[in-house]
Amino acid sequence: MSAPDLALPDDVDALKAMVVAMAEKAAGLEERNADLEAHNTHLELVNKSAEERIARLTAVVKMLERSRFGSRSERLRTGTLSEEQYALVFDEIETGVAAIEAQMERAAGGSKAKRAARPRKGFATHLERVEVVIEPETPAGCEGLEKILIGEDVSERLDVTPAKFRVIVTRRPKYAYKGWDGVIQAAAPARIIESGIATEALLAQIAVSKYADGLPLYRQEAIYARDQVEIGRSQMAQWMGKVGFELEPLAEYALTRIKQGQRVFADETTLPTLAPGSGKAKTAYLWTYLRDDRPFGGSGPPIVVYRFEDSRAGECVARHLDGYRGILQVDGYAAYNRLAKPDRANDTVTLAACWSHVRRKFYELHAAGSSTIASQTVAHMAPLWAIEEAVRGHDPAARVMARQEKSAAILVALFKLWEKELPKLSGKSKPAEAIRYALGRRAALERFLVDGRIELDSNAVERAIRPQTITRKNSLFAGSDGGGRTWATIATLLATAKMNQVDPHAWLTQTLERIANGWPNSDIDALMPWNYQS
Repeated sequence: MSAPDLALPDDVDALKAMVVAMAEKAAGLEERNADLEAHNTHLELVNKSAEERIARLTAVVKMLERSRFGSRSERLRTGTLSEEQYALVFDEIETGVAAIEAQMERAAGGSKAKRAARPRKGFATHLERVEVVIEPETPAGCEGLEKILIGEDVSERLDVTPAKFRVIVTRRPKYAYKGWDGVIQAAAPARIIESGIATEALLAQIAVSKYADGLPLYRQEAIYARDQVEIGRSQMAQWMGKVGFELEPLAEYALTRIKQGQRVFADETTLPTLAPGSGKAKTAYLWTYLRDDRPFGGSGPPIVVYRFEDSRAGECVARHLDGYRGILQVDGYAAYNRLAKPDRANDTVTLAACWSHVRRKFYELHAAGSSTIASQTVAHMAPLWAIEEAVRGHDPAARVMARQEKSAAILVALFKLWEKELPKLSGKSKPAEAIRYALGRRAALERFLVDGRIELDSNAVERAIRPQTITRKNSLFAGSDGGGRTWATIATLLATAKMNQVDPHAWLTQTLERIANGWPNSDIDALMPWNYQS
C-alpha cells in the first residue's frame, strides 16, 4: 500500500493502535530475518563440513582406484590390499557418504530434491510377491460417483523375513481291524540323526553357517536363543560329526573325480590345532586340490577337495594324488617335486609352475622402491595376464597359438634380463633370490607356452583356499580326529556346490535326506553337487 492510499483514522487512539501494530509487524519481520540468517549460516557450516568430508573420501577413492587400476608406476607403489579389503573399504566409504547426505538433508529441513528414478534390475522371479494396494481417499463431492481405473504406479522393494524355526509334528496312527489279529502302523521316516530332534534342513543350516559362512557354533547358539530355541553348541558339534561321517564317501569320490582331470591345481595353508597332551597350539595344514577345466574349454564340473593333515611333508600330497598322471600346477613348494621324480617311471606327473608367485616376489621389491630390476620385471610381466584373459575358455590349440604369438617373446625378454642382471647382484640380496627362484623353475614356467591346458598361474586354487582361511579364524582343531577331518569333508562339498552355482543349503538338505533313506553307493555320482536338481 502506497503512502497516498494509506487511510489514517481521525481518532487518536485508533491511530496509536495502528502504529503499535505496524511496529509489532516490523519486529516480527526482523526476527524472522534473523532466524533465516542463522539458518543460512548453519547450512553453510554444514555444507562446508560435508564438502570437506566428501573431499577426503573422494581422495581415498581415487587413491584406491589408482592402486587397483592405475598405471603401473601408480599402482605398484601403493600398499597391497586383498579384494576383500578393497570391498570393506568401499563399503565403509559408501556408508560415510550416505551419512553425510542424511546430515545435509536433515539440515535443509528435508527439502532435498526428489531423485529421479533409476533403471533397476528386476528381482528374481522365484521370490514371493506380497501385493499391497493403497487406495486413495474419495475427494469431497465425488461420493457416489463411478470410479474408473486409468492407470497405476507400481514399485517393488526387497523385504526379508528372519529365519524362522518350526516344529515338524509327525503322527503315525496305529490301527486294528475287527476280526483280524494284529496292529498296523506306517514305518518311521528315516533320519540322519536317529531319534534326534534335528531335521536334515536344520543340519544343513548349521553346516552351511559353520563351514561355508564362517559362523562358529557358539554364535549360532546365541542366534537361535533369540528365537527361544535352545540348541547347545555341544549338541550341534555332535550333529556335525555325524553329518561329516555320512558325507565322507562323497568327499572321497570328489577326489577321485579330480584325479581323472587332465590338469589339477594344488596348494596348502596352515590351520591352528592343539598339540596332544600339552594343550598348546601348533600348526596343521589344509591341502587343497582343484579341478576346473572351463578355462581350456573342458566340460567337466569344477571340483575342489580339502584334506586336513598334521604335516606338510611330501608324503601327504603323494598319498592324496596316488595314481594321478596328469598336469599338476603348483607354487614353488618342494614337496610337489617328489611326484615328478624320474624314478617314478610312468607313474609321474608333469609339473607346471605359477607366474603369480614369481611376480609376487618382484612386486614386493618394486612396491618398496628398492629395485629397478624388480620394476622392470613387473612391467614386462603385465601383458601376460591380458593375453590370458583374451583366450580364457578357448580350446587348448587356440590358447597355445596365442601364447606362441604374444607371450613367448615376453618370456624370452624376461629370462634374458634376469640372466644378464643376476651376476651383477649380491648373492644374498632379495632381487637375486627372486631371480634364482624364477630361473630354477624355468622349464615349469615355460610349459604353458606349449600346453593350452596349463594356466598362467595357480590363482584358482588360492581363491578356493581363501574362504577357508576366513573360517579358520573361528576354529581351533584337536588334530584330524578332533574336527579337522569333518571340517575338510563338509567344506569340500559345500565349496564344490558354490563353484557349480548350486545353493549349498538346498543341495545338502536334499543329499542328507537321500542318504538317510538309503541311497545306493553305486549311484553316488547322482548325489554330487554338479548333478543337483531341485
